[in-house]
Amino acid sequence: MELKSIESSYARWAPIYDHTFGKLTNVGRRRAVAYINRRGGQVLEVGVGTGLSLPLYGRDVTVTGIDFSGEMLEKARARVEETGLKNVTELRRMDARSLDFADATFDTVAAMHVLSVVPDPEQVMAEIARVLKPGGQVVITNHFRHERGLLAFLARVSAPFSAVLGWHSDFDVGTVLKQDNLKITDRKSLPPLGMMTFLVLEKGA
Repeated sequence: MELKSIESSYARWAPIYDHTFGKLTNVGRRRAVAYINRRGGQVLEVGVGTGLSLPLYGRDVTVTGIDFSGEMLEKARARVEETGLKNVTELRRMDARSLDFADATFDTVAAMHVLSVVPDPEQVMAEIARVLKPGGQVVITNHFRHERGLLAFLARVSAPFSAVLGWHSDFDVGTVLKQDNLKITDRKSLPPLGMMTFLVLEKGA
């Protein structure tokens, strides 16, 4: 999916995102942030969107959020201001394929329901691995392609409409597993219907 297409898609979705996709992805978001809160430290959230996750972080977790959609970031900044989230230190417009951070900056990188949206997800994962500290973790929640059953059928049917939907319904989990220095430490299916996956990758020392 091209960046222009993504930008226009999320400009359309921004006003209603919280009450549509935001609700659908709520279980994964809460699961991911609860896991991150147990670790603490410096967190980068890639694809922070409207900031639905931001109030969930513990106050001892320092959060930096990035997103390419200016409309989404406006809502995230308003949420931070309205709720007084002092632990959210920065919200920046940025292309996840070229992160403007030094190597080994973050203890944890969160990528919640974003990897099937970005163009060139392999490059995004390479950048995530670069800015992650050795021993740090990538916490992912995302929809991945199912090989069989109703969900597999629905993914195939909706795949041609990815530009309209704003995400790839037939996204392969192997796409995010190509970094040699990132190894799976946890993987679970999430409700509803196992549609989403919770995935943790750890960077080797």
